[in-house]
Amino acid sequence: MTQTEPPMRVGIVPVTPLQQNCTLLWCTRTMRGALVDPGGDLDKLKAALEKTGVTLEKVLVTHGHLDHCGMAGELAREMGVPIEGPQEEDRFWIAQLSDDGPRWNMEAHTFEPDRWLENGDRVQVGELTLDVYHCPGHTPGHVVFHHAPSKFAMVGDVLFQGGIGRWDFPRGNLDDLIASITTRLWPLGDDVTFVPGHGPVSTFGEERRHNPYVSDAALSRRVS
Repeated sequence: MTQTEPPMRVGIVPVTPLQQNCTLLWCTRTMRGALVDPGGDLDKLKAALEKTGVTLEKVLVTHGHLDHCGMAGELAREMGVPIEGPQEEDRFWIAQLSDDGPRWNMEAHTFEPDRWLENGDRVQVGELTLDVYHCPGHTPGHVVFHHAPSKFAMVGDVLFQGGIGRWDFPRGNLDDLIASITTRLWPLGDDVTFVPGHGPVSTFGEERRHNPYVSDAALSRRVS
């Protein structure tokens, strides 16, 4: 690693018909990495690993919806790596993946994570340490991964550029979702860049200024 090489690099690989942002992140010192939310299109994900020269160390999952983790178990099995995440309140979503797949005309398989995650946990990828934040609201067991030195987060379907996650799924809750964003994401800093589950990247500061659901102005109107 050169002096100018950052400790972490990332690539985004959209997968499934829902164009879910699967993130490949890796430690530039060890070239060991993780795939975050490998919902499908495993050939594309393996090609990304080959192209970058990254050795897959583990699979990380933000939440239990099929576009995010429907093929996580298959990938982990094929590559011989563990799965970490989400928080265990999403067990019921993962348990029904094999049934949900045909409903959405997608391949999906139920699996058991090697490690359920809790708020405050840490995940190791190569020499990188990711902080885990439990952010319910879209699903009850949703987690977010944050690499503080890079000011970078992978937030799944909690927050989007100009939007927030749906809360009308089973055990979704708007108040929980807004609390997750404002009490667990905003304190990480306006200068944090995030990859959402769908759509373009943004920063927390940009969303605090302009997001119609959770901008500072929108929340002040909601309280009043």
